[in-house]
Amino acid sequence: MSLMGPSQITNMDDARKHRKYALFILMIVYAFNFIDRQILNILQTPIKEELGISDFALGLLTGTSFTLVYVFVGIFVARIADATSRKTVVTASLAIWSGFTALSGLAFNYWQLLTYRLGVAFGEAGGSPPSHAMLSDLYEEEKRGRALAIYSAGVYIGTMTGYVAGGWLSEEFHWRTAFFVVGLPGVLLAVLMWFTIREPVRGLSGIRPPKAKLKFTEAFSTLWSLKSFRYYSIATGAGTFVTYGVGNWMVPYLERSHGWERT
Repeated sequence: MSLMGPSQITNMDDARKHRKYALFILMIVYAFNFIDRQILNILQTPIKEELGISDFALGLLTGTSFTLVYVFVGIFVARIADATSRKTVVTASLAIWSGFTALSGLAFNYWQLLTYRLGVAFGEAGGSPPSHAMLSDLYEEEKRGRALAIYSAGVYIGTMTGYVAGGWLSEEFHWRTAFFVVGLPGVLLAVLMWFTIREPVRGLSGIRPPKAKLKFTEAFSTLWSLKSFRYYSIATGAGTFVTYGVGNWMVPYLERSHGWERT
């Protein structure tokens, strides 16, 4: 097999043979996205105690700084994915965020850990949108919704795994061990994806890309002119603000107010 990875998929017959495997791998990649994102939440108490940081600093670490990098970098990464190989973007992003997750176990002060978590956010910004685009080309319109729903199950698989694995590893070993154990397998998964996933050509399932590249302002203006897009964006943003805010602090709240343990 070539070091450049397998060739592109150019017809729907090949897409049908390959897409279940591609969907499974991309779902696992998405699960790793949330394992590495959410594991910090359950490790907040031992990190706070060892590094001697405040709740305000923890909030910046788990929420504000991560979100700002994730949102703004995602725009530029999406532009790169539009112009190059989507598989390459996802593979590189997976390797980056997994590597920085593992490096988080080597942080010996707050600023080192913050830097590594910003690296995680930088990598994760390139995970989901190119994956959505690939799956949309692998599946016909009538089957696309189910495929994307299966892919989205990675959110819940990853969140559950991150909490369970992070809690158990931090109690049995150390919070640093948890970062190593969940981070390094993602690098191996990136290698597997590179050598086994075939990328479909754009527009294979009937979604035709525009002939001319749109500027960001043009694309945003077109989307924002759709009432459904405006309402959906506002509602999703408000809902996510609440769910992430509650989720990020639920573990420390249960530990401090109700005496729960992480395992």
